[in-house]
Amino acid sequence: MTVAPGARVGNHPVLVILFFLLPRAPDIILLLTLVICLYLTVIELREQEPRPHFTWWGWWLSLVLLTHFIGYLALRGYVAYRRWRGAGA
Repeated sequence: MTVAPGARVGNHPVLVILFFLLPRAPDIILLLTLVICLYLTVIELREQEPRPHFTWWGWWLSLVLLTHFIGYLALRGYVAYRRWRGAGA
């Protein structure tokens, strides 16, 4: 599917299709998702009981910063494991 040069696309599903077909995502979207991942990481760490030492905060934030969603998913898995182990004890 191609869009004619100069054609106005507007709010259309073509934008979504183009986003997935482009070889590179726009930088602002990648930056926005990284900031959201870091924010969610801070929220997850803040709710942990007992509160993690500041070195754990630095480790998890660095992991998410370097690996983006993979690091955040690893944190979610770690939190779920801790809750599961806490419920079983």
